[in-house]
Amino acid sequence: MATYKEQNKLNVPHLRFPEFHGEWEKCKLGELAVKVGSGSTPKGGNAVYTTSGHCFVRSQNVGMGHLILNDIAYIDESTHQKQKSTELRTNDVLLNITGASIGRTALATEEINGGNVNQHVCIIRTNGNVEPSYICDYIQTSKIQKYIQSLQTGGSREGLNFEQIRSFPINIPTVEEQVKIAKLLSLINERIATQSKLIEKLESLIKGIAQHCIRELINGWEYVRLGDICKITTGKLDANAQVENGQYLFFTCAERPFNIDSYAFDTEALLISGNGANLGYINYYKGKFNAYQRTYVLDHFSVNIQYVKWALKVLLPQRIAIEKSSSNTPYIVLSTLADLKIPIPNNSKQNHIADLMMSFERKLSTQLALSDLYNKQKQYLLRQMFI
Repeated sequence: MATYKEQNKLNVPHLRFPEFHGEWEKCKLGELAVKVGSGSTPKGGNAVYTTSGHCFVRSQNVGMGHLILNDIAYIDESTHQKQKSTELRTNDVLLNITGASIGRTALATEEINGGNVNQHVCIIRTNGNVEPSYICDYIQTSKIQKYIQSLQTGGSREGLNFEQIRSFPINIPTVEEQVKIAKLLSLINERIATQSKLIEKLESLIKGIAQHCIRELINGWEYVRLGDICKITTGKLDANAQVENGQYLFFTCAERPFNIDSYAFDTEALLISGNGANLGYINYYKGKFNAYQRTYVLDHFSVNIQYVKWALKVLLPQRIAIEKSSSNTPYIVLSTLADLKIPIPNNSKQNHIADLMMSFERKLSTQLALSDLYNKQKQYLLRQMFI
């Protein structure tokens, strides 16, 4: 812990290893980097990707503090040679510079050494005066994340350019202190990455079990219209009606609900996102809540609501895919939901499937809570150990 005297200096963190003293140096990221640049998507796009060769890193492969390589693409040697200037080296800092994932950053590992990046990912290659993992951690601090957002002014939100990245304000201690900080945070990053993989596998298992259970029912059971077994309405509010720390949940087309000070529903319901990036996403809630005008509220079920939830998780994406292929409609209309037919087994079978899936949901909730705890621990250290 820094001393009281040190804490009153502008450039000393609140939390510090006891063997280190003195103020940190102020500088710009550009002073610490020998390379700041991105790549491009090969001519031909997805058609040129191969099943082996050089890793081709896209923005979806860069998480916050860790790589996500489950869907990594590859390019052949010829394509790689055309993008030789963007060849990755181990310990390059990768930064997403466009889109919804702007600001996410991770360190290049041996696994992607010799690969390339597209135009949405920036390579930051540090000089010998700074530890690469320290810079990767520093970019994750609220200070730099807020700085990135401040650069996204107006309605265009085009992303970060290289000059803006070089302008990131960085405070650095000695290399020895950088290394010690980075080693501590790497332990948490590894645990978060492991937890993310565990959650991903559990989600995949749950999806597979749900598909198996519902597909078993396709033959031999009566199909009914969704609109005949429940009431379907929508919310009335705009998406920006949310209130920070409001008393009630406010369901929009985001995966997680916001808060609001008033409620329009007091029921047990399924909430389905009617448009946007999370089209068709399903939430379950029982109690008082409010909803966005493009969020469908399904309640007053005549069958097991939990069974219907999982039937919809399997069947609704298929229906949405059909709608998109025929009309490119990026939203769900009420008739699509009401006319959707789902198999309805006897009560015993419904209850069995519902109980089975709810048991897996509880396991997933436990793992998600643990992941959230690790991330909060990391955020605490980022706030306390950096300036």
